[in-house]
Amino acid sequence: MRNVMQRWLLGVVRLVVGARGRFASAPPSAQQTIYFANHSSHVDTLAILAALPPDLRASVRPAAAIDYWDATPLRRFIANRVLGVVYVTRKSAAGEDPLRLVREALASGWSIIIFPEGTRSLTGEIGPFKSGLYWLSHEFPEVQLVPVHLSDLMRAMPKGKLLPVPINCQVSFGDPVPGAGTLDKDEFLTMARDAVIQLQNSVRG
Repeated sequence: MRNVMQRWLLGVVRLVVGARGRFASAPPSAQQTIYFANHSSHVDTLAILAALPPDLRASVRPAAAIDYWDATPLRRFIANRVLGVVYVTRKSAAGEDPLRLVREALASGWSIIIFPEGTRSLTGEIGPFKSGLYWLSHEFPEVQLVPVHLSDLMRAMPKGKLLPVPINCQVSFGDPVPGAGTLDKDEFLTMARDAVIQLQNSVRG
């Protein structure tokens, strides 16, 4: 049932915002992956899922903020029954791990979509990455990291709007980047952010 509803919803997303996939060297592989992307609208997660090849989509779950997706019955239904969201706590209590459920999903073999900025950009500029991606890469070094850039989705669904505006958006997948390995946190996060910016520049160029 979930797959049927998801296919229907993603079909609507493609119809309204395009969500065309663009791949650097080759389409994403079946290897377990953390897809990390810029964040500009509430359609971002749907656009990435819509752009992924169908055979990979079934093994991918988006990480998303519980304060947004659990706020209303409709959002909760879409998150739990349609998208299979892994909740992230943006305002965690002292000592609480905001990425606990993401870690559990990765340990169970799921691929994950994550937005390292932690919040939506209001200008289209890609903000600094928070440290979660670094710690996940350290804990799961065998999981490949694939940068993703979403273009024009901020115009498709500006902040405060309930419905997307029809526009042709593009989802660009880059080649895998090195894991955290021996890099320090700031060096790794700069490298990962630069990988998304390079995809942004390639679209503009």
